[in-house]
Amino acid sequence: MIAVVDYEMGNLRSVSKALEHIGATVKVTSNPGDLKDARGIVLPGVGAFRDAVSNLKKLCLWEPIVEEIRNGKPFLGICLGLQLLFEKSYEFGETEGLGIIKGEVVRFELPKDYKIPHMGWNQIYKKKESKLLEGIREGEFFYFVHSYYVKPSSKSVVLTETDYGIYFTSSIEFENVFATQFHPEKSQKVGLKLLENFLNFCKKLD
Repeated sequence: MIAVVDYEMGNLRSVSKALEHIGATVKVTSNPGDLKDARGIVLPGVGAFRDAVSNLKKLCLWEPIVEEIRNGKPFLGICLGLQLLFEKSYEFGETEGLGIIKGEVVRFELPKDYKIPHMGWNQIYKKKESKLLEGIREGEFFYFVHSYYVKPSSKSVVLTETDYGIYFTSSIEFENVFATQFHPEKSQKVGLKLLENFLNFCKKLD
């Protein structure tokens, strides 16, 4: 079973439907006990970082997520679910994140001809090999919607970069943790392939 974390911030239906489409058994849940029982955890999310932190703490999900990650459970963060892994964000003032990955979340400062939010299809460029990207070509297009991006302290966690006026980190990998700024659930066939790769990673750990 894959637990999709429901903390009142996201795109739960499209994420769960995409996972079901590739054969996953999915439970959309705000119950901390389900995270312990799950084979893998997916943390989606759309909206403000500060609201997400507040909701996760209110629902008593904050510490269980950290605990399961540190215990080695496969984890996939999507969009806001990527940003929450970092130490802090500057969206609407400084807010502390989960602190799994060292670094921060900052707003785009771009040339005038680039619109914020960054919205639409854009390419990913691989910085290292990963099980998450097996069968996915260099320069493949994924769907993005965001105004903030992550700045990891260490380049070693950077899985892909994307060019939008600047090169920014568009996905990361660290041990059992994978996370994407783009939305695989909105990225058609290539997005389903990425989710399938994550599911296969979860199965191999059984």
